[in-house]
Amino acid sequence: MPAPNSALEPGHDCPICPRLVAFRDTARAAWPEWHNGPVPSFGPSAARLLIVGLAPGLKGANRTGRPFTGDYAGDLLYSTLIKFGFARGQFAARPDDGLALIDCRITNAVRCVPPENKPTPAEITACRPFLINTIETMPALRAILTLGKISHDSVLRALGAKLSAHPFVHGARHDLGPVAVFDSYHCSRYNTNTGVLTTPMFENVFAAIRQEVA
Repeated sequence: MPAPNSALEPGHDCPICPRLVAFRDTARAAWPEWHNGPVPSFGPSAARLLIVGLAPGLKGANRTGRPFTGDYAGDLLYSTLIKFGFARGQFAARPDDGLALIDCRITNAVRCVPPENKPTPAEITACRPFLINTIETMPALRAILTLGKISHDSVLRALGAKLSAHPFVHGARHDLGPVAVFDSYHCSRYNTNTGVLTTPMFENVFAAIRQEVA
């Protein structure tokens, strides 16, 4: 399948991944008022920080059309961004809440919602050109935060780095030329409910990022 290198963001009816297209069509039939399409990046391209998640949640970003908006993961992420000065306003879990990102951009490794929140390796690979384009069109980029191992692996591949030389470890920092990559467990409800990720753990990662992007 040809790589979608010609566009920064996939179109609303992106045809690249047949399984995701079928799942999207099912969601459009069930909830026609939802976004139900590839979720675009959020935040300015001039930002120095890029946050990369896994994929939109069915009833989160797939519904609202904004990354991490409409599910629990966004509650923790956006409150932390506000605390560390990477966002201003009030997060109300809807795209018209007036929240603005400051020196920060948010995207996903896979732009369409996958069944059971599990994209296949082929889908991750097919969507990576959009991630590469996002990175390449951020001229001031200094730091990337990867949320979870899939995001970490996709970012490293996008940067041309060897995964074996930079294993995913929560709280780790990887220096890749002019960009520092920071790892965190994903801020999902499952991870926070089970104690895999606590608020202090998440904030410690952002404290390190804030030092890098002072």
